[in-house]
Parts: sequence; structure tokens; C-alpha cells
Amino acid sequence: MNFDWDDDHSQMRETIAKFAKNELNHDYIKREQSGEFNHRGWLQCAEMGIHGLPVPKEYGGMGFDALATMGMLESLGYGCKDNGLMFSINAHMWTLELPLLGFGTEEQKQRYLPPLCSGQMIGANAMSEPESGSDAYALSATAVARGDRYLLNGSKVFVTNGPIADLILVFATVDSEQKAEGITAFLVEKGSPGMTIGSHAKKMGLKTSPMSELFFDDCEVPAENRLGREGAARMLFADSMTWERSCILASAVGSMQRLLETCVQYTQERRQFGEPIGKFQLIASKLVDMKLRVETSRALLYRAGWMKSKGKNIFLEAALAKLHISESWVKCAEDAIQIHGGYGYMVEYEVEREMRDAIASKLYSGTSEIQRMIIAPLLSL
Repeated sequence: MNFDWDDDHSQMRETIAKFAKNELNHDYIKREQSGEFNHRGWLQCAEMGIHGLPVPKEYGGMGFDALATMGMLESLGYGCKDNGLMFSINAHMWTLELPLLGFGTEEQKQRYLPPLCSGQMIGANAMSEPESGSDAYALSATAVARGDRYLLNGSKVFVTNGPIADLILVFATVDSEQKAEGITAFLVEKGSPGMTIGSHAKKMGLKTSPMSELFFDDCEVPAENRLGREGAARMLFADSMTWERSCILASAVGSMQRLLETCVQYTQERRQFGEPIGKFQLIASKLVDMKLRVETSRALLYRAGWMKSKGKNIFLEAALAKLHISESWVKCAEDAIQIHGGYGYMVEYEVEREMRDAIASKLYSGTSEIQRMIIAPLLSL
């Protein structure tokens, strides 16, 4: 496996990191406290090609493979402190664009992918329900065929981008007796009659990424907006989740690298008992552990990306990357707070926020417990 970047990729990664640092962090503390989505930053990222990194050029994207896409998102995370914005971009890409690319008709791809890549449309995914979660296929939402359309009924929770989305991939069952084999996916446009958007959810972290409930009351969806055949959503969702698990924390690797550099600089400048605190063995050990987590996280990320780019099955590798990176991000954030002491607990030092944002990574895209349940059988356990 060769993880060397060619000159073009290296230059683009540097450009993305510089752009993110200079353009996406203005007034971020204020925006984070108010839970304000950075729509300007969203469009700027789209202009940089971020939203369309893995989408072929004929549909308005950049046409990068999985490994290159991960590298670009890592650079975005290194430069951008707005983890909420990056989370919204990831949800847009992995839970809508990639399912559309993989399972959509040519007409659907031509209609929706270009505006999704350009940022003119914001995408979302509605799978989780109040009584489901890790048991993802235990859905109560129904879809009943009525001539040339379907009527959707039910509710969804934890819909990232829900309050601002223009296009939502909604999962519902067309036959409850078929259980998972009856689940079908639908592309539902903003303003569809019968769809109601709930209030903005208030979260511990990722506050700049809007989230809400969605309610469907005889919501009419044209039959041509069904994504894939009836009952094919299980395969669609599994494919989407493999992409998501392997790629969604690429930006977190960049965030961990930035945290490490911030901590190293702080320990060189902060003096106690007459010398820099980085000279103290216990502090130095935390920095070494942070470095180790960054490098192992990057290695697992790149390995999954390289294998995906070669057309290999990465079901195991995606789960390993998701599990390790999420838990490493939380531990690095915890160490960063400890290294900064009381200052790490203060909002203006922008360290405590990293912890609040990182914790969610152990929950979304399958909890850490679910990742272990995926991995264990693949070890012949």
C-alpha cells in the first residue's frame, strides 16, 4: 500500500487546509454558542469542490477515489474548527449523494447530483425513528403505493440537516411482514405536502450542524422518486454505511493533528516551576499518546481508503476505522483539556468544544458497541 500523495493532490490538500483556516473559522465561538449554521461556509466549501469530491465529473463532482477524498477531508478538518459544518457536509455526501450515485436512475442522478455538488441543494438522510436506533431496520414509517405515487406516514428523529435540507432520503417500509426486506428508500423534496419539519434539536456538541425531527402525514412522493426497487433499501443502507463509517471521521484525523500541534505549542510556552511543562514526564507522555493515536487513526483511515479505491470489500476495515478514530478523538480531546488545565475548561481556549464535538462520534454512524459487534464475527467469534 502506497499512501504517498502526488504533487497535484498534495497541493490541493495544502490549498484546502489554508482555505479552511482562513475562511471557515471567523466568529466561530459566537456561531457555536448560538447554534448558527455557516451557510456562507457551506457554499465556499462547495466552490472548492468539497461536496463533490467522490462524485464523477459528469455529475458535477471532482471524481476522486476514496483515498484521495479522505485526504482532502483530513485537510479540511485540520484547517476548520467548525466540526458541525464538516458533520453536515459528511451527512450530505455519504448518506445522500453516494446512495444516489450508487442506486439512482440516470434521470435522478442528472437531476439531483449537480446541485448537490454545487451546494445549491442541501441533502439529508432520515432513517432513525423514536423506537429504533441501533436496530436500524425496526422501522414504523410506512409507504403505501397509490397509483403513480406513494403516501408516507410516520416520524424520524436525529435528522442531520433536517431543518435546512432541500432533498431528504427517507426510509420506510412497504410491507411490514417482510421486515428489513420490505424497507424502501425515497427522495423527498423540501416542501412536499404532508411533510413537517420539527423544531431544531439542542445538542451537547456539533451545534452548528442543524438537526430536527421529521413528520410525515400522507406525504405524497412521486413513484419516480423511489431510490432503487421496492425492498432494496437494506442493501442501499449497508453500502451507504460502509462509505460513511470509513470516511466520516477523516476530518477528525485532521482535528486530532491540529489538537496535537496546539498542545505541543502550549507545553512549550506554558511554564511551571521554572520550566516549560512539556519537560514534565507526565505531560510529555500524554503528547506521545496523542501522537500515537493520530498516526494509528490515519493508518486505519488510509488503509480503508486504499482498499475501497482498489474495489476491495472494506466492511471490516470501515468498522475498525470508525471505532478507533472515534475513541481516539475523544481521548485526544480529554488529554488536551488536561494538558491545558483550567484554561482547557474555558470556552475561549477552544479545547472544551473539541471534547463536546468528539463524543458524538462514538454514537453516530453506528455506536462503538455496534462496531465491536460488527468486528467480532469477522474474527470467527
